[in-house]
Amino acid sequence: NGPVRTQKEKETMRSIIAVMRQRQYFVQAIRRTTSVTSSPTADQSNVQASNFLTTLISSTTKSSDETCSESDGEEEPNKSLSLRIEKLQKGVTVGSALQSWMGDGFPVHGGDVYHAINRLRKLGRNKRALELMEWVIRERPYRLGELEYSYLLEFTVKIHGISQGEKLFTRVPQEFQNELLYNNLVIACLDQGVIRLALEYMKKMRELGYRTSHLVYNRLIIRNSAPGRRKLIAKDLALMKADKAIPHVSTYHILMKLEANEHNIDGVLKGFESMKKAEVEPNEVSYCILAMAHAVARLYTVAEAYTEEIEKSITGDNWSTLDILMILYGRLGKEKELERAWNVIRGFHHVRSKSYLLASEAFTRVGKLDKAEELWLEMKNLRGLKETEQFNSLLSVYCKCGLIEKAIGVFREMTGNGFKPNSITYRHLALGCAKANLMKEALKNIEMGSNLTTSKSVRSSTPWLETTLSIIECFAEKGDVENSEKLFEELKNAKYNRYAFVYNTLFKAYVKAKIYDPNLFKRMVLGGSRPDAETYSLLKLVEQYKP
Repeated sequence: NGPVRTQKEKETMRSIIAVMRQRQYFVQAIRRTTSVTSSPTADQSNVQASNFLTTLISSTTKSSDETCSESDGEEEPNKSLSLRIEKLQKGVTVGSALQSWMGDGFPVHGGDVYHAINRLRKLGRNKRALELMEWVIRERPYRLGELEYSYLLEFTVKIHGISQGEKLFTRVPQEFQNELLYNNLVIACLDQGVIRLALEYMKKMRELGYRTSHLVYNRLIIRNSAPGRRKLIAKDLALMKADKAIPHVSTYHILMKLEANEHNIDGVLKGFESMKKAEVEPNEVSYCILAMAHAVARLYTVAEAYTEEIEKSITGDNWSTLDILMILYGRLGKEKELERAWNVIRGFHHVRSKSYLLASEAFTRVGKLDKAEELWLEMKNLRGLKETEQFNSLLSVYCKCGLIEKAIGVFREMTGNGFKPNSITYRHLALGCAKANLMKEALKNIEMGSNLTTSKSVRSSTPWLETTLSIIECFAEKGDVENSEKLFEELKNAKYNRYAFVYNTLFKAYVKAKIYDPNLFKRMVLGGSRPDAETYSLLKLVEQYKP
């Protein structure tokens, strides 16, 4: 029957169990938190590098709120301090969430705070993050370290500006005015666009013997990535070398992705070679950038080789890597591998709407329309319809196949549910109409989309460019040079015309229209594209119509 325990022994046992549970939760909280031992913005910058996985995904980007809430939606509010803070109503203080947390028997550990800060940062809730850090500094629920003051500095600058951040810096205990805090002050200056002040603090760091983090140089490179400032990147890299900053894989990812965005395959490969020359080990993100860049360029053999490297280097069940693998398998026509990747994602406790949409589009590419429809309906039933993007995804599936009646049905469902069509919606419908030989309707949809605001990031995104090229192909088949040229300008502005197949599509319009233009080859070369065998064949056909 076992020994009879006294009341004191029972209380002691309960205390031990409670401590063990809290220890287990603390370990889980630490595991959920990335880069907590480095910089408070380290995870943010590393996310910028690893988020290339997400930005590579060929679909319109979600809002950060939905992406974050979906990716971590499996946590229970009563077991997550972060979710308690996130769910606070306007006007309710963070302190009330912390009091409720402690009232339920959970002590406030550093792991809980780090996890909450990372989540709040991703969601853009900087005021809540600052409120949390002010409470931690004031109440001191555990022994504070340099990381807490770095977080406080970061969000003070974001909310109150750089001058308040500088004042706070001077009030931080001397022992924490160290390399980490200086690096974060420099990053804060760069985020605020105060580059000259950032460089002054970097100079002071050299005088103090502090090493500048690669995250600072990553920020400098990103800030100088605008078209008019690209030449300054070489100076940033030279400064990085002069400061003897340790090369980091994320820096090379930024350089490679900048070139990929410019559709410069040679530049992407040059960045990768520089990485190997610096003896920096490539990872799954590196190979994702390479594979996607070659897939977009329709260099499928090379893309397949890099896809195999992703499979070899993948670490754990990273949903963003698996999403990219699904895209690649769809483009490469690998149905079995696509099915396998989807089954892995499907096995997750929480599957994002984004993954459903990507899987649906990928299965369409391998000719499995029924499967694509099935996945979209499954997403609709499980996740609900919350935004226009979800309808646009199914529209793209039907319009690529020329199923305009089904596409119109989706459009009616979308507007009937109160969702507003955007320029992407009309661009898909234009393709669907063009595929169905409804050329006047296609032009109307293009015009309706052009009347709506479309961001530069959308206009330069791969899905937008590929959809536009598909529409040009339809006009080219009809010998409609005028409309082909109009749409070609969009591709030219996004530098998508660096690929030979883009010019070849335009040249087909001239062939079908039997129109001679002596400047076609010159335009192609000056546009940065390399002619291929098909180019020369098409140009010979065009020459036949020389007057």
